[in-house]
Amino acid sequence: MKIFLLAVISVALSAQSIQITDGIKTDQVFQREQNGKTDIPLKGTASDAEGKQVEIRVTRGILPNFGFNWKKYGLVTNGAWEAAISGLPTGGPYKLEARIQGSKNVTQIEPFFVGDLWVLGGQSNMEGVGNLEFVHPPDDKVRMIDMVEEKWQAAIEPLHNLPGAVDKVHWRVNEQKQPERLTGDKLAEYNRNRKKGAGLGISFGAAYVKHGDAPVGLIPAAHGGTSMDQWDPARYNAASPGDSLYGSMLRRVKVASHNGKVRGVLWYQGESDASLTAAPLFKGKFERFVAKVREDLKDPTLPFLYVQIGRFINTQNQDVWNRIQEDQRTAEESIPNSTVFAAVDSDLDDIIHVGTEDLKRIGVNMGRYAAGKAKKGPRMASVNLNNRVVRVNFVEANGKLTSKDRINGFTLHGPNGDELPLIFKQEVDPRDTQSVLIHLIADPPAGSVLRYGAGKNPYCNLRDEFGFGALVFGPMQLN
Repeated sequence: MKIFLLAVISVALSAQSIQITDGIKTDQVFQREQNGKTDIPLKGTASDAEGKQVEIRVTRGILPNFGFNWKKYGLVTNGAWEAAISGLPTGGPYKLEARIQGSKNVTQIEPFFVGDLWVLGGQSNMEGVGNLEFVHPPDDKVRMIDMVEEKWQAAIEPLHNLPGAVDKVHWRVNEQKQPERLTGDKLAEYNRNRKKGAGLGISFGAAYVKHGDAPVGLIPAAHGGTSMDQWDPARYNAASPGDSLYGSMLRRVKVASHNGKVRGVLWYQGESDASLTAAPLFKGKFERFVAKVREDLKDPTLPFLYVQIGRFINTQNQDVWNRIQEDQRTAEESIPNSTVFAAVDSDLDDIIHVGTEDLKRIGVNMGRYAAGKAKKGPRMASVNLNNRVVRVNFVEANGKLTSKDRINGFTLHGPNGDELPLIFKQEVDPRDTQSVLIHLIADPPAGSVLRYGAGKNPYCNLRDEFGFGALVFGPMQLN
């Protein structure tokens, strides 16, 4: 009789099962709080376990995470249970296991991470149109929430997939001039034939992991060819957020972030605003856009890291192009906690899109800076003329100013804007490696100005020792 009773109890216990239905997904990155920890609310169901205790533990590798061995949480009530993992520290990959007390049946989710979430926004150079060759390899601690199924997964190129995205705003227009989402065989064929799609996101994440020792979750939200008007927050409709770029970005943040927070935004946009009508309004729109993002994400100091537009093999509206670049350079001063990075020194993979190798370099620079292990990169601080030598003083360079061959990119312009052929030598000051000396063959006329990166397709090669490029600037008066 005793043997039979024990057998019945054993069968009953083994029949108990538990499931996790909400709060955590495989590959998910949880946004940590300022203390480096996070709380994870969980929900689940259980069978044959009414009134039983739920037990949960979190492990890293084969060992229980310190302070997170098997702990008792809520009771199963009406076949459901809830729990809250409190104070889980930065790190991973973690494994979460749940069971009914006394049962051998365990459900688990792995891997998952605690780190920082970063939004990727803007137009094509953030979407990634670099050649899909020699792309940055995946990193074990860099994850992404994809655009097609909105599932967490390892971050691999290409990060963006607009034709198959959930949100209508990203879909292509079909022959009937209607937005149409690619699915099934059509989407598979599109993915199979892709030759472009490399971006800077993975290299950013890998550098952030390396220098900041925190896992990264990427939230792709960029869309090629888009203007600041198309990103206007006023287009957002809460009833159909996926119909606008801004709404789609906010919706994806909510899908990705368990607490509605992100660590920051990576932004690359401006090419589509380089027109005679749009350029004068660009800076104001950009400033208001950043303010609204911070308001809606409830973080008034949310870091905003953006890239100054680079080169374009095109001769139209060159002054307008440079105006956008100058507005982006100075916006760093008017927008607190924002940082701009140079792209003008980059090679291209077509007439306007930064090449894969330089996208990787820019991403590494941004990641290293965001992790607090680099300065911003060379910023022009002052321009002075003395005895036919123009001294350009820089700040924020990482180590010495340098170039792979003789420095190029500085031009002198007269009061009418025409280039003056007066420069015969450009060099880093051997006694002050944070300054560049520009030697002239004659005194420039009154009202002359200095530029760096003038036009739409200049050759610029001034960097610092970490590979951060100098920003396009000008016109700057000669003092």
